[in-house]
Amino acid sequence: MLNENILPSTIGGIKRHAKQIKKSNGLPHHEALDIAARIASFENFAHARNQLENLPNINSGRQLFFTVYWHDRKKHKFGREVLEIELSMPLLKIATKSEFKRSNGLSWFRLASPDHFLNDRISHSQNEAVNKICKAVRVLRFIEATGLKPNKDDKAACPKRDYKNKLPSADHSTVWYDPEAGQSILIDEPYLDPVVDGERAEWAKKHNWHLQPSKWAGMYYPDNSNMFVSTDASTGYDFIGLMAKIDKISYPITIENWTGISTKGHDVFFSPLSVTPQDKKRAVAKGTIYRTSSNKTQPMRSWDAPYNERRPNAVMSIESHQRAARLIKAAQQSSEKPMAVNNRLSSIKSKLEDWFFSEYERNVTDKFDLFYYGDIDRNDPFVLRAHSSSGVISLLEELKNLLLDAYIDCEPLRKMIGKLNTSIKFTPKSL
Repeated sequence: MLNENILPSTIGGIKRHAKQIKKSNGLPHHEALDIAARIASFENFAHARNQLENLPNINSGRQLFFTVYWHDRKKHKFGREVLEIELSMPLLKIATKSEFKRSNGLSWFRLASPDHFLNDRISHSQNEAVNKICKAVRVLRFIEATGLKPNKDDKAACPKRDYKNKLPSADHSTVWYDPEAGQSILIDEPYLDPVVDGERAEWAKKHNWHLQPSKWAGMYYPDNSNMFVSTDASTGYDFIGLMAKIDKISYPITIENWTGISTKGHDVFFSPLSVTPQDKKRAVAKGTIYRTSSNKTQPMRSWDAPYNERRPNAVMSIESHQRAARLIKAAQQSSEKPMAVNNRLSSIKSKLEDWFFSEYERNVTDKFDLFYYGDIDRNDPFVLRAHSSSGVISLLEELKNLLLDAYIDCEPLRKMIGKLNTSIKFTPKSL
């Protein structure tokens, strides 16, 4: 069972915890405030407000919240997990938004406001939701302590930038770089004992790379995997200094030492910096938005999908889907049009297949091969027609008319027709 207690350190945190106490116990608001204040080691709420509001504003820009919503279909339960942490400096001084998006764990979250990381996907269980937050916080603490930034150049983790020189038995590896020194750093977190021996020790010696286990429990799976730090030793990089920073990081947060607030339901969490209507709109997790059909479109995914993918509120016949697939594949295999047309047709084909599976029940779709993909008979009349650019254009025009006849006018269809019009424009007409 998760620990649902929290030790708030701010007036806002005490108020939020009081709301949970009030809701759970049916207490008057003023009593819940006093209880929450006592949990935070104050005599009562008035004492907490007097103490906290008169403190120097040392936490300005350093308060940060993580939120994940979950829905456990097996247990028929749903809820929300919120964790409040304090940073050593304002968030965007630690890293940029784009750097956070490139960081494993943090990339699952959207910065809804300067003090709030929000996950738009609905987790399948409470444990999964908590683990997502814990992983993101561990990664953030690593960046905060070391100053390292994520590096998507995987070759930088290999001596001489050669994949053949990859660290043996590497697992759950991430690549980082020191922006001040310009040095690439490999973080490896395998299920190995925290010692460097055998082929891994030989690898480090052969390539003149540092390889050392960290005293910190790591980002990936603390107390199960172990963190190793590695980098090129020939550059004179201050490896000892880096290891000192990592080893001093506080024990990482895990589900076992979870101190966040666990709340039933999907009530929207608003952080202190969510003030304007736009802020409050951004604070809504996309997966919690109930998608409904309109006269022209309907949602493609379930209600808890993070993105509002929609299709025309109409059904194209299976025969027309099969004909559309033949038209696209015939045009794609033709050499009488530029590559840019192929790219657009691939997108259209993928989308039409999605529409097909959304339009028909599985007991119907299972009767058919995946006809939008695979080969097309070289003697198919559409293939023969595609031997000229004018023939390709006629195929695209026929596909456009087929879609316009089958579907109602709506934005998803207009986007698809726009790609077809561009493809027709790009295809040179025969002389």
